[in-house]
Amino acid sequence: MSTNENEVSCLECEENELREDLVGRRSFLRLVGGGAATLATGGALTPRLLADQPAAKPAPGPRPAEALIRELYEGLTEAQRRAVVYPWNHGAGQGQLPVRLRMTNTAYGQRIGQALTAPQRELVQRITRAICADEEGFRRIATVIERDSFGGSSWQGIGANIFGNPTQGQFAWVLTGHHLTLRCDGNSEPDAAFGGPMYYGHSPDGNSQRNVFNFQTRSVRNVFEALSENQRRRAIVVGTPGELYQSVRLRSRGQPIPGLASSDLTSDQRSLVTAVMRDLLAPFRREDADEAMDIVRRTGGLDRIHLAFYRDRNSSDNARWSFWRIEGPGFVWNYRVLPHVHCYVNVTANGAST
Repeated sequence: MSTNENEVSCLECEENELREDLVGRRSFLRLVGGGAATLATGGALTPRLLADQPAAKPAPGPRPAEALIRELYEGLTEAQRRAVVYPWNHGAGQGQLPVRLRMTNTAYGQRIGQALTAPQRELVQRITRAICADEEGFRRIATVIERDSFGGSSWQGIGANIFGNPTQGQFAWVLTGHHLTLRCDGNSEPDAAFGGPMYYGHSPDGNSQRNVFNFQTRSVRNVFEALSENQRRRAIVVGTPGELYQSVRLRSRGQPIPGLASSDLTSDQRSLVTAVMRDLLAPFRREDADEAMDIVRRTGGLDRIHLAFYRDRNSSDNARWSFWRIEGPGFVWNYRVLPHVHCYVNVTANGAST
């Protein structure tokens, strides 16, 4: 299925100035209130990951992000709705995914600095905070928005669109910008964690501590360093897994998954893989992380997860890989480390080979 792959291009990324400073905590602490509850994903996920048990059902009642999205929608004027609200299946047809499920590397549609008032733009920030696990997760996303934006537009230059009607039925709120496509859909998209494919990135080298997602690469490096020489030979793949949506399409039944299977690891090594899974999900709110792990469980569990480290064909250094990738029947986390981070995520039971 074609998905307008050119929408996620980064020709300007190599020219984007690398900035060493991270977002100050004061810029986001003021947004913590107003329904953006603090949710701790981190260590709370560890027992479930180790046991590979079903996800707990979310508590009944409205959830903070969804409630804030309804508040935003209800406060829009008719002119604003024409600018930022679209039908549920907008853009679908002739082999194209609807826009709500696409990944983009720039703001979609009219930017919020043009379409929304100052209080509404602050509400967008509160929604963003609410889909993050905690202050640290929000700091990472805010850093991407405030430091990777072109032209210094930061929050005003992002897109925040609603597909469908959050007060009546199916809806998806989609946040887009340079190095960012995030969603909240109130579980409108069945069996799809995060509401659909997700994209995030940051301009510094993924091995650098200046990159806000470097902790994920460090976690994966711990696994790599624990592998035997024989395991490394099976884990290293020469070439590239590619980027864009095609790089995170689920493989058909019987198609081999590159890399080293989690089932081929020792118990200590499997514990490190568990830590990787926890760190990948750490920036995002607990219910989305739980849904992602439930899909992993239902499509084969951690035993069917593979780790692959993609080394450039022109490189002779096996320890320096351009991509790392974790993949299973219903799970693809495709992470480019060099020259800077591009990460594409697809966690769905739809079409997964179980």
